[in-house]
Amino acid sequence: MKQLTTYNRVAGYLNKVFDLLNAHYFENELVRPTITIQSTPRAYGHFSTRPDTWVSVTGNSFEINIGAGTISRPIEEVTATLLHEACHYWACVKGIKDTSRGNTYHNKRFKEIAETHGLIVEHHPKYGWTITHPSDDLLTFILENDLTDILINRNEGYGIAVPGTGAHSNGAVPILPPRKSNSRKYICPCCGNSVRATKLVNIACMDCREAMVFAP
Repeated sequence: MKQLTTYNRVAGYLNKVFDLLNAHYFENELVRPTITIQSTPRAYGHFSTRPDTWVSVTGNSFEINIGAGTISRPIEEVTATLLHEACHYWACVKGIKDTSRGNTYHNKRFKEIAETHGLIVEHHPKYGWTITHPSDDLLTFILENDLTDILINRNEGYGIAVPGTGAHSNGAVPILPPRKSNSRKYICPCCGNSVRATKLVNIACMDCREAMVFAP
């Protein structure tokens, strides 16, 4: 696969990842939303609760946004953000109230939904059950689908912060200090093929019959 180094390629890739998540975790119940890549100050992403956030002659759609300034995080973290927002989307279409306080506080309903859809959930003292990380099941999903890192990022920087709010935004994922990647990348020194693993392994490229090397 070509490297994800352009905006248009990344936009298409996020749609592909959403479709894979939808099939694996939601039995394809979710109509693909409009997925945007825009600045989301103090958040990794958000879900719009309005079904007509985007309108067109062919029909309206919800929106999931992934923060442009944080999109080059390890792919497992970006995928977890997309899945976090997909959980809000699922709750919305099911009529489940999973947030309060201007859609910033994540309640136990969200915790339950997220934990049954591939995420590990931690509690934030002010914003509830909003901190999510990829579970082992999600990491396996990422490896099996050969998802790869995004190599482009809007130059705006990020650090410790809390979820942003908006008139129609829901469940923004709070920005926290960068975490060490949960997966490890191995590359064939001959052909450049790469794979990911969730632990240290001894692995070989069957095309070249060469041991693959760890790429820190």
